[in-house]
Amino acid sequence: MTEATQAPNTHSHLTNWVNDMAKLCAPDKIVWCDGSEEEKKRLTDQAVKMGVLIPLNPQKHPNSYLHRSSPTDVARVEHLTFICSRKKEDAGPTNNWMAPEDAYTKLRALFEGSMKGRTMYVVPYVMGPLNSPHSKVGVELTDSIYVALNMGIMTRMGKPALDMLGPSKDFNRGLHCTGDLNPDRRYICHFPEDNTIWSFGSGYGGNALLGKKCLALRIGSYLGQKEGWLAEHMLILGVEDPEGKTTYVAAAFPSACGKTNFAMMIPPKRFAGWKVYTVGDDIAWLRVGEDGRLWAVNPENGYFGVAPGTNWASNPNAMKTIAKDTLFTNVALTKDGSVWWEGMDGEVPDELTDWQGRPWKKGSSEKAAHPNSRFTAPASNNPILSKHVNDPQGVPISAIIFGGRRSNTVPLVMQSFNWAHGVFMGATLASETTAAAVGQAGVVRRDPMAMLPFCGYNMGDYLQHWLDMQKKLTVPPKIFQVNWFRKDKEGKFLWPGYGENMRVLKWIVDRAHVAVGAQETVFGWVPKEGHIDLSGMDIAEGRVDEATDIDEAEWKAELQSQETFFKQFGTTMPETLELQRQLLLSRLS
Repeated sequence: MTEATQAPNTHSHLTNWVNDMAKLCAPDKIVWCDGSEEEKKRLTDQAVKMGVLIPLNPQKHPNSYLHRSSPTDVARVEHLTFICSRKKEDAGPTNNWMAPEDAYTKLRALFEGSMKGRTMYVVPYVMGPLNSPHSKVGVELTDSIYVALNMGIMTRMGKPALDMLGPSKDFNRGLHCTGDLNPDRRYICHFPEDNTIWSFGSGYGGNALLGKKCLALRIGSYLGQKEGWLAEHMLILGVEDPEGKTTYVAAAFPSACGKTNFAMMIPPKRFAGWKVYTVGDDIAWLRVGEDGRLWAVNPENGYFGVAPGTNWASNPNAMKTIAKDTLFTNVALTKDGSVWWEGMDGEVPDELTDWQGRPWKKGSSEKAAHPNSRFTAPASNNPILSKHVNDPQGVPISAIIFGGRRSNTVPLVMQSFNWAHGVFMGATLASETTAAAVGQAGVVRRDPMAMLPFCGYNMGDYLQHWLDMQKKLTVPPKIFQVNWFRKDKEGKFLWPGYGENMRVLKWIVDRAHVAVGAQETVFGWVPKEGHIDLSGMDIAEGRVDEATDIDEAEWKAELQSQETFFKQFGTTMPETLELQRQLLLSRLS
């Protein structure tokens, strides 16, 4: 760890900016992070002394710690997240907008003197494999030692980032201060034209780890449109067949749709010889290669996952990943210094210390772990991590999957007719809300490509950018829609999900290689009878038929409801997608 107010002379653009921000924030000390193991140990020991981290039982959780955040600071704050483009229409109707000059003025007043008595950590980092043409360099200035340690897990942080940056001035400028964590003085502002992020008043990951949603998606999507690539809220996985051939798939799922479980899936016993490898669990950067195929990298270097519901049945590979070297946030603590959350395996402990540090007893009406409690773990812990995760060129994508949570209408799996129809599938992606989330169950909320909270510019223009990508692709990936959450009339799930999703994934992979047929419907290609291998499953074939059924009346209502969503984008809504909707409607009539 180097403690200094200046970096090496080769980084004059960086040091000038750091000095300017230091004058504004007035920290007592500036620490330049180098990303070394020695630095990690020093910062961790310091965080423990400060009470920021609580050491866990070293036998049960080696080199792992618990952090408790403020009860008012436990999640992303979409209503306080702004796109500060010069023109309001460039932010579009689905983003909060603030004029750049107004945002800078408002936030500058908050940042002024905000780090007095505190340390400013200079965190250089790379999103994406080192020295990859896909990758971007960012620098986050933060007063949070918790953020600095998390960035060390989630990114390629420190000296490697400075080496990659060199004398260039092309880096994302991120300024973060926790302030007093007052929700009334909390803003997460993105300035896409300036490649800048200012975040004030929150220490929560999605608001404070500026490389993640802020750079990798909001700023990244803007840069992608400008530079001709895609920044997407997608997992990336590789499927290896018994002959050793690996096919790579990218998949977009809104929250609570099993994204991480899918990325770390273990195939059922019936699929002996098949293997799944994780390239990424959350974000994909996609570019067209010289071969005309779509190539993807995972810009992250770790996992910032939701703890509740993660267990040895739902995601054994995630449980192995978080067995060591992990930072847990807002989970419960057992008497023997272990962690616990709702949905964990085994009996519920009689007594715990809850996520706020209060005594908790079995049977309490309150949650012991916060519903959005998290783990931050290095990707290198994942036992099925792809050997290509650090490949500068990335991996070639043969199939793209869009999946939402729908109790009806959308079948278990369906393939688009062509690229434009596939973009339409992504543009109309939706999930039903749960009663716990909004007080009313079953409300369909559109979330195009699972990017609604993360698109850094007008979503109408974003959808057009997706359509335009076809012109560059000589070998476009096939596009599919899946729905693991179809229910019967009694409200029970028709498909078991989890590892059994491998059965659907195999059909998708076979279709990507044109190795199996399909049945044409009005809305897309679906598997023929017998194409999804059900051997070894305890499931009635009639339930699978119901999960793959297409009800024309439900689809007519679905297509009509899409019209309202499309209309909000006005003239920026691609005509091609409205024509797709009209075409499907005309087929029904």
